[in-house]
Amino acid sequence: MYEKLEEVNEIVKKCTKCGLCKTRTNTVFGTGNENAEIMFIGEGPGADEDREGEPFVGKAGKLMDQAFLGLGIDRSKVYIANIVKCRPPSNRTPLKEEAMACLDYLRNQVMIIKPKVIVLLGNTALKNILGDEYGITASRGKWIEKKGIKYLPTFHPAALLRDESKKIYFWEDLKLVKQEIEKE
Repeated sequence: MYEKLEEVNEIVKKCTKCGLCKTRTNTVFGTGNENAEIMFIGEGPGADEDREGEPFVGKAGKLMDQAFLGLGIDRSKVYIANIVKCRPPSNRTPLKEEAMACLDYLRNQVMIIKPKVIVLLGNTALKNILGDEYGITASRGKWIEKKGIKYLPTFHPAALLRDESKKIYFWEDLKLVKQEIEKE
């Protein structure tokens, strides 16, 4: 267990635990407020993220930013990370062994940040954090509490780009997150 995100990030930058290290331009550790009440966890970096070294800066990230703006969620006050810290080739879904290689880094991020709510963006984040018995379509929009943390699965913003009918569900789910934080 590390005490600072920078310590974990330095280890991630040198990581060679899986084959994704061979094709990355940059590791994509995470970004945001170290004291965030809300943490978002996605699948893995895409091409834009790999180039810039920051999560959710491409089209899906821009869509998420629009939702944040519309709901009054300040991106600088949340923390955003991914299951894997390196881009899978051709933006494919990370393999189980790739996800497993990165999960300790993510666990450290969660333990350092101590968020009240974790929003799981998509099926890959959901299954790797809560287990294979969960599926995004059945679980989205439903609170799941484990080990004192409240999780809310929702669609990944990239899925909204492929199917605009899912945008309303994403919006409703983020409203639930905002309501949960404002209850305190």
